[in-house]
Amino acid sequence: MGYDIERFVGYVNEGLLCSICRDVLEDPLQAPCEHAFCTACIHGWLVHHSNCPEDRQMIDVSLLRPLYRYMKNDLNRLQLHCKNREYGCEMVCSLESIDRHERECEYSQIPCSNAGCTVQIERRNLDGHLAVCEYRSRECPNGCGYTILSAEDTQHNCVAELRTELELLRSEMICRVEEAKHEMESRLDSQRRHMVQKESILQNEIEELKSQMSRMMSDVRSLMAAERQHRQELEQAELEKRELMELLRGLQKDCRLTTTEGSRKSTSFRPLTRLESVKRKPREVTVI
Repeated sequence: MGYDIERFVGYVNEGLLCSICRDVLEDPLQAPCEHAFCTACIHGWLVHHSNCPEDRQMIDVSLLRPLYRYMKNDLNRLQLHCKNREYGCEMVCSLESIDRHERECEYSQIPCSNAGCTVQIERRNLDGHLAVCEYRSRECPNGCGYTILSAEDTQHNCVAELRTELELLRSEMICRVEEAKHEMESRLDSQRRHMVQKESILQNEIEELKSQMSRMMSDVRSLMAAERQHRQELEQAELEKRELMELLRGLQKDCRLTTTEGSRKSTSFRPLTRLESVKRKPREVTVI
């Protein structure tokens, strides 16, 4: 259904009226024959018919299209009264913005928000009604905290309500304690597993370090033994060096004292024999 033409201010073009309900177009659609209809009207018509209600040309839902832009603009510029005019609203606005206004209109009739209350009241008077509504919720005047929803609730037993509330709080506290306990146990188990895993890793690392230390100590002992052997070889070489130096000095002395070639040969034969004997001494060499 369209907008009641009596709500509009001034003249409304005939082309902006629905061909079915004869009211001003609401959410319009246009047929290929250029006749315009309200969406609800044409859909309802096509349930029982397959032609245009104006010229009887065959149409289908799939052939319907939005209204031409210039017609849509003309439609949106129309001025009309709020639907709550009979309740006192004097607002006149364009068709384009009427829906937004009516959703917020202070004169709109809305239901009471209290459960069980069937009163329809203007939006502007809603707060005053809620303050005196017999279905409104309020706390017990005796201070027990019970929410009174109806007249029968005013005769409630405060002691029983407090006992019930206490039991609910106790149950809730027990549940929370159990949840906290389970959470703490879960965290402790997780930390315990983590510590065991870390302990195993550290133990493996300690064993590896011990193995490395053992190998290092063995290498150190081998190096120390090689060092001692090398020192002994150096001492032996030093001793042989001193012996060779003594032999050389003896040769030099013999050469100065010798005056004849025969005596030189005789003299040179003895030290050479000693030198060769020294050279023939076996020498042990340790390869590191």
